[in-house]
Amino acid sequence: MSLLLQREIEKVKRMILSLSAVVEESVQKAVTSIERRDVSLAREVIGTDNLIDQAEVDVEEECLKILALHQPVAGDLRLIIAVLKINNDLERIGDLAVNIAHRTLFLCSQPEVPPPVDFTEMSRRTLDMVHQSLDALVNMDAPAARAVLGADDEVDAINRQMFKRIFAAIRANPERTECLQSYSSATRYLERIADSATNIAEDVIYLVEGRIVRHGVSEPSK
Repeated sequence: MSLLLQREIEKVKRMILSLSAVVEESVQKAVTSIERRDVSLAREVIGTDNLIDQAEVDVEEECLKILALHQPVAGDLRLIIAVLKINNDLERIGDLAVNIAHRTLFLCSQPEVPPPVDFTEMSRRTLDMVHQSLDALVNMDAPAARAVLGADDEVDAINRQMFKRIFAAIRANPERTECLQSYSSATRYLERIADSATNIAEDVIYLVEGRIVRHGVSEPSK
């Protein structure tokens, strides 16, 4: 690897890790905002969205520049491909955090309707998945990334249980449908965040091992 290419790759690594820290904080704030009905926190999340979007564009441009100018191969090429995919998932997670924050703002604008479900367990597991997938990225830790894959089914199961409870609450209290649907939307956004964390974990495994684990594929990439 040339010295210039090495410097450019290190720069990309710093950029993606910086973005991951901002996104993780945004998710934490969004979850706390809906749990505590905290309008100011929700607005902080929404205000951070442009920063995340711009960072995502910057990372993509840097990766494309490396591909065009240096034509990396083998492990270097694999890293750039993985970073491009992780970059996209991080931006998506940021958007989902904003969606949760908007649900907070709506709920706080209405007469208080106690949530028919406890967000604590699902939000904790989802936040753990995000944190663990990003830790796996920082440490290039494939076993840690695999642990994230196993947690996704648990979040899916919790989401199904919560949906049933919210649906039952809507049937019992149709006059509160709009507010209750906001809670349902929030659980769906959490489930999608968990999916994106899973995608990041899969990309970390690809980055470290050159092994594609998506859709049950587990052979080393060629």
